[in-house]
Amino acid sequence: MKLDVIKLDGGKAGSIDLNESLFGLEPRADILHRVVRWQRAKAQAGTHSVLGKSEVSYSTKKIYRQKGTGGARHGSKKAPIFRHGGVYKGPTPRSHAHELTKKFRALGLRHALSAKAKAGNLVVVESAEMAEAKTSMLAKTAKELGWKKVLVIDGAAVNENFALAARNIDGIDVLPSMGANVYDILKRDTLVITKAGVEALEARLK
Repeated sequence: MKLDVIKLDGGKAGSIDLNESLFGLEPRADILHRVVRWQRAKAQAGTHSVLGKSEVSYSTKKIYRQKGTGGARHGSKKAPIFRHGGVYKGPTPRSHAHELTKKFRALGLRHALSAKAKAGNLVVVESAEMAEAKTSMLAKTAKELGWKKVLVIDGAAVNENFALAARNIDGIDVLPSMGANVYDILKRDTLVITKAGVEALEARLK
């Protein structure tokens, strides 16, 4: 598929042939959902923790005699049924990550790129380079191009001045091609890829 290439100043810079296997697929929500779920589960801290019966600070003395009270038998105030007692089968620190094959993760990235292309929210720029790291200049450029919530994917490395200028602008995120992922792509309204970024993604996902 062909797509126009623009410059950061809004001018035209020719066109580019995009690989159909990356940008021309029919997006599948089930594939995207599985990859996003894998990403978010892997990022989850899993530091949740509660005190069990053996961990709460309480006397271990038997609270009343075994027989003759007319009540149920109890040995410890640490039991979950008592106030300030331990929690029964509560959450403990653990990893929420689960396995997902490399092929499926790559497939998810292809479908995410295709979803943006099909929705008309894919923009290819000649390069994302700036002579000076001026936030005001980039903010003005983004406003003129109609970029509100965008993810900019560059080649192997991101231009330092561009990254510094974008750092303080709410709604503009910049990643190198190796950092491109399904969750970040879908989270933004517009996906902006440089020509170097397109080449790097095609080489990564060939």
